Parts: sequence; structure tokens; C-alpha cells
Amino acid sequence: MAEHDPTDPAPPSPAGDPHHVLAATGATDDRTRVLKHNDAFAVFDHLGNIRPGGLGEQGLYHDGTRHLSCLILDLDGQPPFYLGSTIRDENDQLSVALTNPDRLRDGRIEAPLGTLHLAVRTFLREKACHWQLRIRNHGPAPVDASILLRFRADFADIFEVRGMRREARGRDLPPEVSADRVVLGYVGLDGRTRRTLLRFAPNPDRLTEDRARFERSVGPHEEVAIELAIACRGEGEDAEPPWFAEARATVEAASERLKAGSCRVRASDGRFDAWIRRAESDVHMMTSDLPTGPYPYAGVPWFNTPFGRDGIITALQCLWLRPDLARGVLGYLAATQAVDEDPGQDAEPGKILHETRNGEMATLGEMPFGRYYGSVDATPLFVLLAGAYYERTADRAFAAAIQPNVEAALSWIDRYGDRDGDGFVEYERRTADGLIHQGWKDSDDAVSHADGTPAIGPIALCEVQAYVYAALRAGAVLARALGTPDRAAELDIRADRLRERFEAAFWCDDLGTYALALDGDKRPCRIRSSNAGHCLFGGIASPEQAARLARGLTSPDSFSGWGVRTLAVTEARYNPMSYHNGTVWPHDNSLIAYGAARYGLQEIAVQVMEGIFAAGTYFDLNRMPELFCGFDRIQGEGPIPYPVACAPQAWAAGSVFLLLQACLGLGVSGVERQVWFHRPQLPSFLPEVRITDLSVAGSTVDLLLVRHGDDVGVNVLRRTGDVSVVVAK
Repeated sequence: MAEHDPTDPAPPSPAGDPHHVLAATGATDDRTRVLKHNDAFAVFDHLGNIRPGGLGEQGLYHDGTRHLSCLILDLDGQPPFYLGSTIRDENDQLSVALTNPDRLRDGRIEAPLGTLHLAVRTFLREKACHWQLRIRNHGPAPVDASILLRFRADFADIFEVRGMRREARGRDLPPEVSADRVVLGYVGLDGRTRRTLLRFAPNPDRLTEDRARFERSVGPHEEVAIELAIACRGEGEDAEPPWFAEARATVEAASERLKAGSCRVRASDGRFDAWIRRAESDVHMMTSDLPTGPYPYAGVPWFNTPFGRDGIITALQCLWLRPDLARGVLGYLAATQAVDEDPGQDAEPGKILHETRNGEMATLGEMPFGRYYGSVDATPLFVLLAGAYYERTADRAFAAAIQPNVEAALSWIDRYGDRDGDGFVEYERRTADGLIHQGWKDSDDAVSHADGTPAIGPIALCEVQAYVYAALRAGAVLARALGTPDRAAELDIRADRLRERFEAAFWCDDLGTYALALDGDKRPCRIRSSNAGHCLFGGIASPEQAARLARGLTSPDSFSGWGVRTLAVTEARYNPMSYHNGTVWPHDNSLIAYGAARYGLQEIAVQVMEGIFAAGTYFDLNRMPELFCGFDRIQGEGPIPYPVACAPQAWAAGSVFLLLQACLGLGVSGVERQVWFHRPQLPSFLPEVRITDLSVAGSTVDLLLVRHGDDVGVNVLRRTGDVSVVVAK
């Protein structure tokens, strides 16, 4: 059998659901390393290589296209010996430590293991990946080292990488090779030319279209360096990427600017502190700078693009400490709000974006996601966020600027959301290529009846009614702030009526929960699901049922020990490995915990946070993944990962901050210039939490929270400006 070349592309995947991430083979090592900056991201293996195989997601990507599909480092014709690798705490650099294996010559060890230290450092800046190798000889004699870098660019669309097959694709351009560089190119069927520039320093001893070789003699305690800049170029772009040191200085300066103006959370427990720090870094890394302001992209590798629902929820999770995210999300979604009907994009006037894509397949319309509006919940969530942002910041000028967008969204709820006039908002896709289910659980099998049969639309999800209720309340807040009290009163009356109708139609007393949904025949889907917990978050749940609902969600059938499952174990479609039918999602849990706290059930919030945090300590880099499997927690064992979960994922990282907010009963009001804590609690393992530079309408405050048994004391360490701190027991 011929030896397999690791640079060979993976075999083509069978055609399938464009919304499904194909996992035709198992991953050989789950320790992938992820970097992102704005519209570029990269996925490496733990050795710092980009290697075909496994799930096939590794590569350097920009704007929906993989610009590098292979980058493999060899030392003397074989892989170096792996010592360790990590992503810096700031998420801005991958550092890999390698060495030489024992080198034999004529039956004796010429250079023993550990003679050479190979330090590989990689980071992204804008459209370029910067790679540096430093080789230091720690031995007593010179060592000859032969360094080989193999590379390849397949220019695959992200949907091809996910498993979609195409009937045809564009053409590769002839490689351009000179003394210090290689340019690989591709002309897509969309007519756009995409190129990848690989620029080396110093010049390789031999350079071809797919490999660079360096021959070096390294003296005792001497160091040699090799640099590679990999630039993703679009049509007409020919700017030279900077070298490593210059680009690195830019990254570090940006990091210092961010730290200088940010609210910080620190904890006395080292594990909890590491969890918080990684979440801070993940939210920062996932946030891209758009003309409308910062926007948290959904997740890497599959969702590195603006998603309406994900961006809104991440902004809500981080609102108390980073209101700038909410403003950026609202600005972008207002600018991309639908103004016309377009069934092919599931677009209707006033509707808020589901997702947007810029790759070749999106441009060609091979799927509808170039600019797609197939979310039933993003529109009411947009209004909810607009009201929450105003209350948090008192930014009346911005509220006035987006008020037409808020009113357009409320109009969509009335005209298009409530399709049959029954007072509930439903969805049903208008294009055959669109999403069948358009809530946050959008896989094809996400909504069913108790016997497991699929629910047929139009479908009214329980959490969507909660979001609409919250949107009506938020719209009323904005209307009062902007001087239209009659409009505010109208919206409040509508919210009250919706709550009454919802209680009558959705509450299942024998199950102790709200039905997952009403189907097209108005039959309730009598399923115990995590969706009902969002009714606590939105505030539509009646006070009489809230405690019963929350305790049901944290009962053994629904709570795995690590978190609330998307579906209880008693349900027909329960599967702890199913994307939406039994797994645990951190963002889902954070909304449930926050909802429990708003009904005064802080002990439920603490239970949920303790489970999610405990799971987080087992995941690589203390990073919360998009989701993980819903198997029962077993003493001494960690949670089981979901095989194709995004990590990092913006709303998974943001869940950390909403969970903490829920436990503390924390609220921040720029309108009232106040920070308040309602029945604050901390888990038993966490003695102290410190919050610094919390901004409130131009003022700032530093706080120290100290647990005393079941009580939490709030100490004001520093205060500038006019802001009050209130604690309600």
C-alpha cells in the first residue's frame, strides 16, 4: 500500500443537509487550537499544523473561504517531538513547544531528545497569519537541522468544508513562485479571484509551489529564526503583510487599549478566575470591528459571521459590563433590517437578520444564506435588546436613532409574525432551501410531539412568545423615554393580554411546564424542554408557575448535573448526543438561570452556574464550548464533548457573565444611575468576587463581593461620579 501523504485532501463528502456539519470520520485528536481576528480565523492541531483529515475543519479562512488547507512542519524528514501548546490567556497567539526526537547515526545517538528547542508562535492580524519558528540548540555541539514546511490552498467554501457537495467549482490559477514567496490563486464561479500569499524570511534554500526547505547549522546555545507571513487576498489586493515583530506590536497595543477601558471581573477561586478570564478573552476574540460598531460573531469554525440571534443574546449576556457590544449589535442589525418581501431569503419588512455570508456559494445562491432572515425570534429579541440597552446606558440619542427600526420590528410581529391572527407569533419557511425550524433549536428534528412525531407548522414556540412579551415591555419603555406615553400604554396592554393567552394555551399542569410549541393545528407539543426556561427569562411565566417550572428544569430528568438538558430524559426523542434533543448548551442554561433569578429563585441560578462551571473546568483552556453531551454527571469523570461543537462560541462565552449576574441578582441602570443587588448569592466554593471599572452613565465603581455563609456582602471600594449601590435582601 502506498504511504499516505498528509497533505492530500480529504475525500469528498456525500451531499447532505446544508445545515448539518458532516462528521464522516472521527477526530483523531480533539485538541484543536483556534485563532480569530475580524473576518479571518484559523484552526490548527495541537502541534500548530494545519493537517487534512479528521473532521477536516483545519485551515486558515477569510470571508467564508479557506485560504490555506495545509501547513505541516517537519524536522529532518519527520514530525518534531511534541512538548506542549497553548493559546495565550488573551487569545491572541498560539505558542507550541517542540523538540527533536533522538537522532541516530551509525547506531549511536548523535543528538539526543531535547537538544533542539523549536518554538512556534502564530497569530492573526486582519487578513494575515503570522508564523515564526525559533530554533535554539541547547547541546554542546553544532546540530544540522533540515526544516521542511509543506503547504496547500484548496480555496474551499466554508459550506464545502462542512460537507456540502457542489456540482462544479472554479479553477485554480498557476502558482507563482519566486525566491521568497509563493502565490496560490483561484477564480471562483462567482468571477472573484482569491489568492494566498506565502512570504518567507529568510529566503528558503529551496522553494516550490507546495513546500519550502531550510538547511541550518545551529551552533551550541545559538538560535536561528524563520518567519512566514500568509496573506489572504481578495480581488485587486496586493498589499504586503508586515513582518512578525511589527504585526505583533500592533496586536499587543490593541490588547492594552482594550484592557484600559474595560470592566473586569476577578475571583478569589483560581479555577473560577481562569474560567472568567477565558470567557473575557473569547468574547473579545469573537468580536469583529464593523463600521456600525463591535459585533460578536457566532462561533468558530462554522459560524464566523454575524448572526442576529447569537449577536443579540451575547450582547444581552454581556450588557451589564460591556454595553458597547449591544450598541454595535443594534446598529448592525438596524442597518441590515429587511425592507422588502423576498421569499427566497425568508425576508419581510421589519424582520431582523438571521445570518449573512460572503463566500462563493452564498454569492452564487447555492444556499440562501448570503443574507438570510429565517429566524422567528431575532426580531422580538432586537426590540428587547434596544430597551435593555437604553435602560443600561440612558443613551437617549441612540434610542431615538433606532426607534424607526424598533417600530418596524414591532410591526413585523403584528403583520407577519402572527400569521393567523391568534395572538401568537409563528414561523413557516418560505423557501425550500431555508431552515425548517426557525427558533434557536433549528435542526430538522428539533420540534416534535410527545410521541416523537414531528410537529407540522406554522409553529408557535413557547420561548418566542416570551420574547414577544419582553419586546412589548421594552417597546413601552422606549416609547415613554421618547415622549409617546400613549404608545407605551398600548404596548403594555398588549403584553398583559399576551401573557393571559399564553398561560391558557401553553401551560401543561400535569407536566409542570409550558408546552414546547403549538403546531399548525394549535395542538400543544407536550414536551418537557429547556425552551420553557426562556419563559422565565422573558418574564411571561406567571408567578404561580415560575417556581414549579424552575424546579422541574433542575430535577434529575432535566438536569444532568452539568446543566439543564435541551430535552428531558423521559421524552421520546431524548438522545444525550443529539444536537437539540438532549445535550447541554451553556447559553440556554444562562438564560434559564437569569430567568429563575428574576423570580427570586437565586438558589436555582446558583445550582445551574455550579454545574456549568464544573463542566468548564474539564474543557480545554477552561473554554465553554457551544454545547456538550447530556449524559449524567458521574463522580470523578468529566462531561462528554459534542464532536462538532464550535469552540469558542460567543454566546457560550457570554453565558459566564449572565450566570454570574443571575447569582448576584445584579442590575445596572444608567437611567437611575444605580447598581443594585437583589438577594445576592455565591456558590460555596467562591469566597470573593471583585468587579472593577463598572461604568454607569459616565460614572464608575469598583466593588468587592464577599460571601458570609448564605449571605453576600457588597463593599464599594471606589466610586467616581454620581452612582448609588443598593443591596436588597
